[in-house]
Amino acid sequence: MRQVGRRLGALVLGATLLGLALLASLALGARPVALPDVVGALTDFDGSPDQIAVRSLRVPRTVVGVVVGLALGVAGAVMQGLTRNPVADPGLLGVSAGAALGVVVSVVVGGVAAVSGYVWFAFAGALVAALTVYAVANRSPRAPITSLVLAGAAVTATLGSITSAVLVVDQQTLEQYRFWAVGSLVGREVGLAVAILPFVGIGLLAAAMCARGLDALALGDDVARALGRNLATTRVLCGLAIVLLTGAAVAAAGPIAFVGLIVPHLVRPLVGSGHGWLLAACAVYAPSLLLWADVLGRLLIRPAEVPAGVVTALLGAPFLIWVIRRERRSPASTRSLDPAVPGSAPPPPPPRERAVA
Repeated sequence: MRQVGRRLGALVLGATLLGLALLASLALGARPVALPDVVGALTDFDGSPDQIAVRSLRVPRTVVGVVVGLALGVAGAVMQGLTRNPVADPGLLGVSAGAALGVVVSVVVGGVAAVSGYVWFAFAGALVAALTVYAVANRSPRAPITSLVLAGAAVTATLGSITSAVLVVDQQTLEQYRFWAVGSLVGREVGLAVAILPFVGIGLLAAAMCARGLDALALGDDVARALGRNLATTRVLCGLAIVLLTGAAVAAAGPIAFVGLIVPHLVRPLVGSGHGWLLAACAVYAPSLLLWADVLGRLLIRPAEVPAGVVTALLGAPFLIWVIRRERRSPASTRSLDPAVPGSAPPPPPPRERAVA
């Protein structure tokens, strides 16, 4: 009961922070709006300039920020559980870059302009990138964390180069992509959140269905099989959740990095490592982080803005370094039992034979 109370308290704290982030997102910006005007814009609209700004500009970007943050946070938690890697994140492992390439190809080649059209290409690109990174990392002799990060960096660079090559032939799409590629909530409409909501909902359902399977996978494949878990089904559900959530988020707001990396690490000390509670906490804390990043970007260089994706990158880069340094100090994460792997633990010496008297 004490653990349940502590976890519920963490969720209440997260909901409180999210509520404050919602108010800040509606009230703060290049031109601050008083709280009574914010409430009036939502309940008693009178057509004043402040209320017009809140209702037409800040409400849409706030709604999109909540949906995108929720998707990225849950996708990051599922990816870390599936790969058993603490630095797994859709942005770091090339999934976001794959979704971005899919969107660009659909716009340049197919002339797709609506989110409902190019979101399917985002899903396809995310799936191909995820499978490529996983295949490359699986064949690497390095430690799991190092191999996954290197494979993700290589795939991200490759897909980014292909994206740049595609954009060279279409200057108009390049101008649109330059703003979208950094990850931003500016200029988004409520209809955009409505368009991606079904995909996010299916992704969340798939993530919830594989929560217990992720708990079993954390104990190792053999133990998970002994507990009666179907590993293939669990991995398919997890992959479906990651692709749907990441593809929808990237299609709506661009490739925003580090949200899926930071939030699971922040909430694990509060709710534990059980994926049922972890996913619920990420769904509450991740939108709050993205909204606060968006608000901070509005205030840093007023009246101009820093895109939310840039702010999350500035926050996430030091956090990534800290996670990698912490894991390197852990013998379990840096050593392998295979003596052929560089840096692995040496094999135990053979037992000495007793001399026969």
